[in-house]
Amino acid sequence: MPQPPRPLLVTADADLLDDLLRLAAAAGSEVDVAPDPVAARARFRPAPVALIGADQAAPCLRARLPRRPRIILVARGAPGDEIWSIAEPLGAEHVAVLPEAEPWLIEQLAGQPRPPAVSRTLAVIGGRGGAGASILAAGLAATAVEARHRTLLIDADPLGGGLDLVLGWEEVGGLRWSGLAGAGGRVDPPALLDALPHRGDLVLLSFDRKELSGVPAEAMAATLDAARRGRDVIVADLPRQLDDAAVLALQAADRTLLVVPAELRAIAAAARTLAQIRPHCAEIAVVVRGPSPSRLKPREIAQTLGLPLAGSLRPEPALCHDLEHGTPPATGGKGPLAELCRRLVTELMSARAVAA
Repeated sequence: MPQPPRPLLVTADADLLDDLLRLAAAAGSEVDVAPDPVAARARFRPAPVALIGADQAAPCLRARLPRRPRIILVARGAPGDEIWSIAEPLGAEHVAVLPEAEPWLIEQLAGQPRPPAVSRTLAVIGGRGGAGASILAAGLAATAVEARHRTLLIDADPLGGGLDLVLGWEEVGGLRWSGLAGAGGRVDPPALLDALPHRGDLVLLSFDRKELSGVPAEAMAATLDAARRGRDVIVADLPRQLDDAAVLALQAADRTLLVVPAELRAIAAAARTLAQIRPHCAEIAVVVRGPSPSRLKPREIAQTLGLPLAGSLRPEPALCHDLEHGTPPATGGKGPLAELCRRLVTELMSARAVAA
């Protein structure tokens, strides 16, 4: 059975760490320790409570760790004015001063219920180029909206054709990655979602036709932060060559779908892609896209990769015609893609209900 997430201590101050470990022992709580925000990021969101030492408050703010409930800044002795000024933009609910706050911190570490997730995130990545990950990501987003979920679709593959083209949104106005990159990630979350291209409950963040070598990590962090508080579903279409922004999305994902054509070379390429993404996400499943020239079965491909099978896709001749004419994939709820997307979205949101 997977171990439940543990309280997270973020500090490189040896004396402060000794105090916090002593308090955790008094609370009967095992904890995770990270010396800086880089080491903390993968465990920051799942932790039931995050205690950030005064020495790491400014670095965590600069790193744009995601907003979440139950962030506590901890200082030994009277904290300076800088700590109080950082607390609000960092999202800290409390500033705890030792030794006075020791009894209260023991209560916080003793195991209060984990707050329910605000949103659910799906990452989609192709096992090889042209696997169909972008079409699946767009179909998932369209299906989520049809199920009345507020949805953000993130196009994070700079070498892809553009999800605005997949949706038929190339003429829809709004902020693209280039504009967000120019802001350095310093944006107000509600304002960000309002500024992006949107129709109804579907919001899209994609590329324009200007040159952009990749997605800045701080822009991805700001986007995920805004979406977690303002969207029910986040779908991220990620590149096979991982950059820092793609790693952030993988770490935030509740589930990652690896799309693999039913071909021998595609399976070999997918195995290499899987080796890259596995360290960054806990739950990965495979979607197999047919047909198979060698008559490989989807379950056999999943077993070869050592992954659970999320589903399979049969050829859909009308899909290419619809895409060329600006009709988003899975629109209307008919066909193999729509059926798969409907089931995957239902599973995703059912998991949220169980977690809550």
